[in-house]
Amino acid sequence: MTSVMLLCSRNIEQILLKTERTLGYNKVFWYFYGIPQSIGLQFQLCCPIECTSSFIIEHTSTLLLSRIAPFENLQYWSHCCLAQLHTCSAKTINLGISIGRDLIAMDNANDEIEMEVVEPEDAESDMEPDSDNDEDADGEPGTTKTPKQVYLPGKTLAEDEELVCDESAYVMLHQASTGAPCLSFDIVPDELGTGRESFPMTAYIVAGTQAARTHVNNLIVMKMSNLHKTQDGDDDELDDEELEDDQDDVADKSELKKPQMTCALIKHQGCVNRVRARRMGNNVFAASWSELGRVNIWNLSQQLQAVEDAQLLKQYEQQSASNETRPVFTFSGHQQEGFAIDWSPSAEGVLATGDCRRDIHIWSPLEDGTWKVDQRPLVGHTASVEDLQWSPNERSVLASCSVDKTIRIWDCRAAPQKACMLTCENAHESDINVISWNHTEPFIASGGDDGFLHIWDLRQFKTQKPIATFKHHTDHITTVEWNPSEATVLASGGDDDQIALWDLAVEQDADQAPAPAQNDEELNKLPPQLLFIHQGQKEIKELHWHAQLPGVLLSTAHSGFNIFRTISV
Repeated sequence: MTSVMLLCSRNIEQILLKTERTLGYNKVFWYFYGIPQSIGLQFQLCCPIECTSSFIIEHTSTLLLSRIAPFENLQYWSHCCLAQLHTCSAKTINLGISIGRDLIAMDNANDEIEMEVVEPEDAESDMEPDSDNDEDADGEPGTTKTPKQVYLPGKTLAEDEELVCDESAYVMLHQASTGAPCLSFDIVPDELGTGRESFPMTAYIVAGTQAARTHVNNLIVMKMSNLHKTQDGDDDELDDEELEDDQDDVADKSELKKPQMTCALIKHQGCVNRVRARRMGNNVFAASWSELGRVNIWNLSQQLQAVEDAQLLKQYEQQSASNETRPVFTFSGHQQEGFAIDWSPSAEGVLATGDCRRDIHIWSPLEDGTWKVDQRPLVGHTASVEDLQWSPNERSVLASCSVDKTIRIWDCRAAPQKACMLTCENAHESDINVISWNHTEPFIASGGDDGFLHIWDLRQFKTQKPIATFKHHTDHITTVEWNPSEATVLASGGDDDQIALWDLAVEQDADQAPAPAQNDEELNKLPPQLLFIHQGQKEIKELHWHAQLPGVLLSTAHSGFNIFRTISV
């Protein structure tokens, strides 16, 4: 077992490269962790080929990777490098299990980061040899291979069973991690065009951290670029046949296809409960809910420029080290912290925020670049407001959900005490965590602590009954969102560590004979509208469809970010 060291960025205090371990599929895993002064950024690089003693990564200055002896000999340097996004081969990602997982315990104290390296648990048992290579009782090699079965969440695995991802189910799958997990993020609208389906792809997001200590939290503006397809032998730009027999060319190809992630940080007081982005004119603004009970609005223009150019990023980091970025506006009128927040899609600059006390406040933009917040909260909810969604079509109409088990529809033109126009009582059996308003149809999806996913038709809202109900999740639903381009498709995620993709247009044909794979009794219990189950993340918090990249989903969890596209959508 050997360890490695890396020449690292000036803004990175410590770099630790973990031991290499050869697992199945003849693959070598390299783990490295870069820790900036204000936040730890963790990146993992998975190489599909044997790594050599020297490995060059995308850089802005000298960057080398060399082998050394044990960890106590690890040294530190000061050079510039771009943060690297983890390329995730589907063969190395297990449904529900991350083989050879390395756990990092970080404790931020006095701007110093202490790291405890924990060896992977049960690493040997996670990767069993194929049954083709097993010997039978007579010592002869086995000739039969155990057929693969479909895994359903919650199913108990036998000691000799392992989870293997079906790589053919993903068009693209990448992942990245921040040292402190991000409870919330939002996709930043860009000017690269809509309907982009060609590879490599580029995406911009803003995320908020949930660090253990209040003073080390950040908003992170990220540019994820060079996002290639991850299906083997399926690439728009490179001809695999030209590289077939040349190992050096294969290494070059791996370098060219390596995704990149560039980050610009904004110090944030308190954990970021939720963040939402909105383009207004030539600027992009983000509204963030702080655990300290304040709502801040930030202009992200400088950070978005910085992630486009290494020199600008260096200048920004030097500037922000001595002169912190300030919000353009702050509202401290909420009496408690909150999570509910949403920009109006049809009224530029209009914002709604809801807190854990039960209050909802409406914000209106002013000509001087600030906001006027109505100090009179909307009256109706009796417990914490968990989520808010503006109507995609009606400028003054707002939906909310609450711990009081109700979903309410508001007309903000009315006086606050009379603004609640429709109420669905006992919409869930317990707390309602999230709602999503369909972009083209009068439907609202809701998810709660009861694990139910309900679909509501606003034309039948007074009946107090959903038009569709799905009980697939086995724990709290924490996120739900309609696909912006396909009216019948939505995604849901929860504390059961799975993301489910749904298509309400699918119906079970009673006359159609089931396929062989559907003969399994457990599979037959799945609703026909369930298109896909994505796993591999722990404690999923939020997901978003990318409106400009059809079919692309981004999700955040305690274990990090995923950006992927399935063959189903």
